[in-house]
Amino acid sequence: MEKQLFRNIKNAVKHWYLSVIVGILFILFGFWIFKTPMESYVTLALLFGVVFFVNGIFEIIFSVSNRKTIDHWGWILAGGIIDLVFGILLLSNLELSMAVLPLYVGFMLLFRSIAAIGYAFDLKSFGVNDWYWLLILGILGLLFSFIMIWNPLFGGMTIVIWTAMAFITYGLFRVILGFKLRKLHQLGEKYFNE
Repeated sequence: MEKQLFRNIKNAVKHWYLSVIVGILFILFGFWIFKTPMESYVTLALLFGVVFFVNGIFEIIFSVSNRKTIDHWGWILAGGIIDLVFGILLLSNLELSMAVLPLYVGFMLLFRSIAAIGYAFDLKSFGVNDWYWLLILGILGLLFSFIMIWNPLFGGMTIVIWTAMAFITYGLFRVILGFKLRKLHQLGEKYFNE
């Protein structure tokens, strides 16, 4: 029974690095937004579409490749599909995207933050130390999302700052999650090689 548990852990995180790659992309994009606050809102809407589109593809690949070993992999798949659909929507209709961008960001961040909190508790159940950092980042994401959803006008006026903070927070979460998944993968390999 114990050997099967470690086999599942080892196989569950085959592509842990995808989470790190996505996290780094979100962090870089967040810093770029801080660096160029006067860039056109159209450009920001276009880049949002690209980021959500790419993230959706990565999450779909990750969830499908781990569907037999990760419990509740469907939530990861659902998040990837939602990101992909939002990315396509943002890329195909820029006027609509600019009008409702704060709500898009707020609801997407809300969904991701709830998922982040769930991931943190999943890692806790596997006995991963420092799982609470992921929980803290998920809660911070929830706070940012509520502010953007509650007052879209305020969110629209400060979209550059809120977006940068949200992307950096989510990016940090994804990087930390990826390295925690890597540790689980190494634990499974170590157990099997002994």
